[in-house]
Amino acid sequence: MTSDPAQTILPLLTCIETLGLVARHLDPSAFGEVMEAIGTPETALQAMRPQFDGNGGPDSVGGLLARASDEALAGFAELREAAGQGDVRLVFKALRHLPRAQEALYPLASMIPVVNAFFLDPSLRSDADALRRAMQPPRENETGVFHVENEPRTRGGFSLYVPESYTPDRAWPLVVALHGGSGHGRGFLWSWLRDARSFGAILIAPTSSGNSLGSTWALMGDDNDTPNLARIVEGVRGRWNIDPAKLLLTGMSDGGTFCYVSALDRGSPFTHLAPVSATFHPMLISTADSERLQGLPIFLTHGALDWMFPVEVARQAQRALSAAGADVTYREIDDLSHTYPREINAPILQWLKG
Repeated sequence: MTSDPAQTILPLLTCIETLGLVARHLDPSAFGEVMEAIGTPETALQAMRPQFDGNGGPDSVGGLLARASDEALAGFAELREAAGQGDVRLVFKALRHLPRAQEALYPLASMIPVVNAFFLDPSLRSDADALRRAMQPPRENETGVFHVENEPRTRGGFSLYVPESYTPDRAWPLVVALHGGSGHGRGFLWSWLRDARSFGAILIAPTSSGNSLGSTWALMGDDNDTPNLARIVEGVRGRWNIDPAKLLLTGMSDGGTFCYVSALDRGSPFTHLAPVSATFHPMLISTADSERLQGLPIFLTHGALDWMFPVEVARQAQRALSAAGADVTYREIDDLSHTYPREINAPILQWLKG
């Protein structure tokens, strides 16, 4: 590698950030425009990639950079193929490489300053104290990233992130983030980790148990997911100091819809809900516990360009939930299609803490 690690790693960080922009702005009707706008950042990474070989084993600095680079490059290669074929399913498949690249890179956050800054909110990247606090190694069995029976293609496990700055002398907010249909918690963890690390929250990303609808949440029929979520939350609360007044259930698409299905019951442990790009049916109000709804803080986020669940669905949810007594905050994002808007995480955490 070159003598300047930042210059060596910059093409990789640029590629990961660009893949994130593609994911954020993904709209089948505008995919070609997005691909034209991003240019070819992978060219610089392809040129740098050979420098990561021969620098130790798979868990060495060079090995981790090589793995992250290979995932990012695979993502771009598959995006180019998808653009040629016009198949949006291939786009979603290509973007699965994004969280894999982030997972491979993250262990270097405690070793390399530029990687440390990359995994912080941009507002903190010039804050010397925030950079110093963040750049500490994980403590074994206490902080960092954990995967509990949550290998790829398995169901029912969860991934967990405890900020390296965690100390048990104060209670921490808990965010439980549910992936979308056909998704996986191990990948969805990375939609939230930067914000949990930046602003101080413990993060759980469970994987649905799977059912007759496939690899998604129990939106109908037997519900194996609600008791599994309760078990996971109980286990984490028994190990780390969690604020009992700040237990957030959030989720994207089917995960957001399952927030309604699961957490409007009186027995739910969650104090706050934040569905994103979710669908909604008025029957959910009729089956919800009326006392549970009174004053329940709910933060709704939806895109004006959503092609899967039109925005009027979210507006209807806002009206129905407010009429039933919930304390609803509503954010409609003008340029958002049916994708996850990572920029909403910081406002959600501010709302949760407030």
